[in-house]
Amino acid sequence: MIPQTLDVTGPAVAREPLREAPDALRARIDAACEQACAQIAPAWPLDRSIAVNPHWKRIGRPLREVAARMSVLAGIQVLPPREQLSQAWELGRITAGDLDEALRRLPAAVEAGWTAQRCIAALQSPRATPRLPLLIDVLDDDPLRHTRLSWRQAITHQVSQTCAAYFDQRQADWQPARGQGLYAFWRDTLTHDHGIGMLMGLPGLQRSLGVLPRSREDAEAWVLQRLGLAESAWADYLEAVLLTVQGWASWCAYLGWQAGLEGGADAHLRELLAIRLAWGTILLECKDDSSAHRAFVEVQASWAAAADALRQAEQALLPDEVWQLALELGYQRELLARLRAAPGPLDLPVEVQAAFCIDVRSEPLRRAIESVWPAVQTLGFAGFFGLPAAYTPLATQAGRPQLPGLLAPSLELREHIVAADGQGDERALDGAARSARRRRFAWAQQAQAASRWPAAAFSYVEAAGWTYLGALTRWLRTPAAPRANDDLDGLPARYRPLCRPRLVGLDDAAKVDLAARVLGAMGLQRALAPLVLLVAHASQSANNAHAAALDCGACCGNSGEVNARALAELLNQPRVRLGLAERGIEIPAETVFVAALHNTTTDEIEGFDIDLLPQHALARWGRLQRVLEQACDQVRRERAPRLGLDARLPSRQLLERLRRRANDGAQTRPEWGLAGNAALLLAPRGLSRGAVLDGRCFLHDYDCADDAQGVLLEALMTAPLLVAHWINWQYHASACDPQRMGSGNKLLHNVVGGNIGVFEGNGGDLRIGLSRQSLHDGERWMHEPLRLTVIVRASEQAIEQVLRRHAPLASLVDNTWMHLFRIDVGGTCSRRVPGGGWTPA
Repeated sequence: MIPQTLDVTGPAVAREPLREAPDALRARIDAACEQACAQIAPAWPLDRSIAVNPHWKRIGRPLREVAARMSVLAGIQVLPPREQLSQAWELGRITAGDLDEALRRLPAAVEAGWTAQRCIAALQSPRATPRLPLLIDVLDDDPLRHTRLSWRQAITHQVSQTCAAYFDQRQADWQPARGQGLYAFWRDTLTHDHGIGMLMGLPGLQRSLGVLPRSREDAEAWVLQRLGLAESAWADYLEAVLLTVQGWASWCAYLGWQAGLEGGADAHLRELLAIRLAWGTILLECKDDSSAHRAFVEVQASWAAAADALRQAEQALLPDEVWQLALELGYQRELLARLRAAPGPLDLPVEVQAAFCIDVRSEPLRRAIESVWPAVQTLGFAGFFGLPAAYTPLATQAGRPQLPGLLAPSLELREHIVAADGQGDERALDGAARSARRRRFAWAQQAQAASRWPAAAFSYVEAAGWTYLGALTRWLRTPAAPRANDDLDGLPARYRPLCRPRLVGLDDAAKVDLAARVLGAMGLQRALAPLVLLVAHASQSANNAHAAALDCGACCGNSGEVNARALAELLNQPRVRLGLAERGIEIPAETVFVAALHNTTTDEIEGFDIDLLPQHALARWGRLQRVLEQACDQVRRERAPRLGLDARLPSRQLLERLRRRANDGAQTRPEWGLAGNAALLLAPRGLSRGAVLDGRCFLHDYDCADDAQGVLLEALMTAPLLVAHWINWQYHASACDPQRMGSGNKLLHNVVGGNIGVFEGNGGDLRIGLSRQSLHDGERWMHEPLRLTVIVRASEQAIEQVLRRHAPLASLVDNTWMHLFRIDVGGTCSRRVPGGGWTPA
C-alpha cells in the first residue's frame, strides 16, 4: 500500500498509509521510471573491461543539448574544461582560423551574438549553468549541515555499501541472503545500520524507518505522487536521482545488457532507483511539517522551470561547443595534411603480410615494420580476428568471452595439448597436464582457505609468512621479466609450450564457412604472401585493478592471443584449404599462417606455435624476427619521452627499463593505453602508409573495389566504428569530468566485489571511467578530448545507405557525436554535414 496524495500544508506528511495508486497512474509512473533507466549506459566489470561511451543512451539528442542536461541534472561536464581549451589556444594548438571556421559551422552561436573575441574572453570565466535540486538537497537545510556529511553524500555512501555487499559474489567468504532482491535487501540492511544516522546528524533515524514502502513499486509511486511535479518532469527528475549513484546504476545497466544478450531482462536498475527514491520518505519523516512544506515548494518551483533552466544552460554552453569544434578542426587540418603527404604503397613483391588489431597502439609499430622491411604489407583488422568465441582454458570450467562486448559468443575455443612430431603421445600428455593443473589449483585453494578463516589467520601467518619473502623481494627489486601468460597459471613448465587453443564443435563445412568469411573481411582472399602473421595485442602491468582495460578497449578486457592462434591453426589445416579452393579462394601451398602477440607496454612481439612450422616457413620467420626486433626498438625510442625515459639508452637497457615499469607493482602509469585516440580510417593501407600519425588513429583496412554491394562497409560501420566511438568517448568523458565520469586517483582505489569495480577510498559511489593517471602525467594532460574523426574510402551513396539503415549511426553524425569524412579514389575529401549532405573538406 502507498499513501494517497495529501495536502502538504496539513498536519501529516508521510505517516498515513492510504489507498493504492490507480492502475493508470501506475502505468505512467512505470513508463517514467523505464525512460529514466534507459538513459544509463552499462559499465563492464574489471576483468571484462571494455570502453563505453557513458552517454551512449543519449546519442539521440544533439551533443550540446546533452551537455546542458547533464550539467543541469547532475553537474556533469560533457565539454572540455575551459582551462584546457585556454592552454590549447595559448600554445597555438587552436589557431584563429580554426576558431573562425568553428563559428561559421555553428550558426546558433553566431545568432546568439558570439564572436571570436567573446569566445576568447569566455575562456577566462567559469561556466555558469543552473542546477536543479533534488528533494534530499532541499531537505538538508539544518544549521549544522556544514559540520557533517551532506545527506546526498551519506545516502550515496550507504546505498553504495549496500550494493557492494549485495552484488559481491567473489570477494567475501560469507555471503548474505539475496533471494528477495536488491530493494528488500537494502530495506533489511538499513533497519540494522545504526551508524548512518550519526553520519547524517540524525541519531533518531531508526525510529523513522517505519514509513519505508514495502516494495520498489510503492517507493516509486509514493515519491512521484508526493513530490507533486508535473508529469512531464518525472523522467528527468528520476534520471537526476539515478545520476547521484551513477556508478552502481551503470553496473545494474550492465546486468540488464547481459540479460538482454541472452533474451532475458533484469530488474536491478529499477530497484536501485526505488532505493534512492525511498530515502526521501525517510528524510521527510525526520522533518517537521513546515520544513517538508518548504522543501516541496522549492522542488516544485525549481522543476516547473526546468525547461527554462535547460535552455539557459544550452545558451551558456555555446562558446564551449565552438571551442570543442575548433580544437577538432586543428587536429583534422593536420591529419588530412599528413595523409595527403603520405608516400603511399610501394610497388614491391610482398613477402610477409602482418594483420594487426586496429588499436591505435599498433599504428607506430606497423609504420616501423614497413620502414625496416618494405616487402612487409601490414593490415588492420578487428583484434578478435572475426572469431566470436568463448574461451575455456585447459582443465577448467571457466569460460570467458573473446569478442567485443557489443556481441554474444557463438563459437567455442578450448585448450588442448598438441605436440609437434617426436614430442610424445598427445593423449597421454593431455591427461597428465590436466591432472597436474587440477592438483595445483586444489593446493592453492586450500592454502587460500587457511589464510582467510578468522580462527586460522594468525597461525597461518606465523607458519607460512616466510614464504612471502620471494614476493617481497620482487616488490623491492622489480625484475625485468617478459610478460607471463595468466592463462597458463597452474600448468607445469613442460606442458606450457604444448598448450594450444582450438575451435571445437565445428564440422569441416562450418570451418570452411568461417575461414572464407574471415579471409574475405580481411581482404586476404587472394594474393597471399608466403608468411601471414596474425598479431594480437596485450598489455603488461602489475598490481593493477584496471589491467584488463589496457589489454583491449573492446574485447571484454582480453588479449586476442587465443583468437589469433586458433585462426592460424584453422587456416593451416589442409582440409580447410581444400574446401576454400572449391569456393575459389586459393591459399598457395607455401603460405603459412603464424600467430603472434604485440605487448603494448614494452613493444615486444612474441610468436606462437613456431615449433609446428614447416622448414621453409622457419627460415622466413627467422628473417622476420630480426626485422621485428629493429622495428620494436624504433617504437620504444619513439614512446620513451612520453614515459619519462631516455630514448638514447642502448636497446637492451631501454627494453629492461620498460619491462621493470611493467612489473612494478607501484607503477601507476605502465603505459598510456589509448590516450590520444582521435581518428578512425576505413581505407586501404595505401592511403596512410608512410604517414606519421602519432599513435592516434585506429586503422582498419577496407577496399571499396572489393565491396560492390557495400556489405563489408556496413559491417565495419556497425562494429569497429562503434567500438572506436565508445573508446573515444570513454577517454573524452573521463578527461572532461575526471571527478564524475572518471575513476579518480588510482592510488586510492579499492576493488569491490572481486571484479565489479573500484571505490576511491573506502566509500562513495562505484567509480567508472579512467583513472586520472591514465590521462594526466602529473604536469599535463596526455589526452585531448576530441570527438572521433572517421575517414572512409567509399562513395557517398554507399555511406548514406548504411546511415539510412542504422539509426544509431545516423544519430552519431547528425547529433555531432563524431565527424564523418570520405576520400574518393582521386584523393578528393568531403565532409558529411549534420542533418544530411556533403561538403568539400
